[in-house]
Amino acid sequence: MVHQVLIAVSTILIVLTLPGSMELAILTFAGALPRRDLPSPRIRARISKLAIVIPAHDEAATIARSIRSVASCLPPDLVETSIVVVADNCTDATADLARAEGARVLVRSNHVQRGKGFALNFAFQTLLVEQIDAVLVIDADTVVDSNLLIEVVRLLRSGADGVQSRYVVLNPEASLRTRLMNVAFLAFNVLRARGRERLGLSVGIFGNGFGLSRATLAAVPYDAYSIVEDLEYHLNLVRAGRRIHFADGTCVRAEMPAAAQSAATQRARWEGGRLRTAVQSLPELLREAIGGRSRLLEPAFELLLLPLGFHVTLLGFTALTSLSFARTYALFGLALVALHIVVGIIVGGGSWRDFAALLSAPFYVAWKLMSLSKTLQSVTGVAPWVRTER
Repeated sequence: MVHQVLIAVSTILIVLTLPGSMELAILTFAGALPRRDLPSPRIRARISKLAIVIPAHDEAATIARSIRSVASCLPPDLVETSIVVVADNCTDATADLARAEGARVLVRSNHVQRGKGFALNFAFQTLLVEQIDAVLVIDADTVVDSNLLIEVVRLLRSGADGVQSRYVVLNPEASLRTRLMNVAFLAFNVLRARGRERLGLSVGIFGNGFGLSRATLAAVPYDAYSIVEDLEYHLNLVRAGRRIHFADGTCVRAEMPAAAQSAATQRARWEGGRLRTAVQSLPELLREAIGGRSRLLEPAFELLLLPLGFHVTLLGFTALTSLSFARTYALFGLALVALHIVVGIIVGGGSWRDFAALLSAPFYVAWKLMSLSKTLQSVTGVAPWVRTER
């Protein structure tokens, strides 16, 4: 009887982690392949008017810096650029500071429909009427590489439906926690995106540093309003046959909270939103993938991959069982996670400080587990836009 229970528990743990382990294996090895510098393609799409959209909710502390960073980018030839700040339900001086920096400000006040998705949809609908050719979304706490506009426009002109740049942490030195978050971003936002690009898949949207063509927005409106509206919208894009390309040669960097309480709240909101999206979307994604729409298989596996802290915890429990096949699988899975993180640091351009921070990874995992209740409480449909204290 005990043996049967062990087999049942081990089987459940393997079923919960195997899709994620497969996703990590495929994207790690694909992402480790050298970057290919392809010749500049012929222009296939007209991009003469680009709007840089900065959604902001009470971001008076950082909005000016972000506008200056974007404004300092060298614009591509023959492209008219404009910076548009969406001051969404702001109670501070965000709008005034943005105007002082020369940005156009769209003020939105709606205390019922609150959230970044609503702010972006409001801006996109306004800009589409004005015949804009493409949009580039930058968060209000972000600093960008000087070549961001050049790389985004180049890919959009080549015919890309959308573009996602590298997205990492601006302040990894602020605390050990932000350093570990940077390590996670190097894996999640760089290595996995590279892997998908090498495999010809849509790389995803990370909520910051992504661009969309006018044709894409017209075909797939930004009707995504959950706390993970970027993930929700990307699933809509893939379902519609659209693909996001990876701008591997440029990067955006955003501030992350250094304080434990603020970081826990932010992570709980993100991961709770992903969990809800997985519960809602997985059955239909898998049904369509099995029915012949193979492009939906990888997004389904991405949703099945739990956050690495939880994934590692389940693999650890699996390794503790007395069944040899379960222990062997778990040890292989744990080694794969370690390889994934190391390769992410390398291809993401990390430093020895990122490697050194891995020594505290067990404490980070424990901190994540202690935040599990907050994560489960965050499994809501439309979450209010709350500025995270940094």
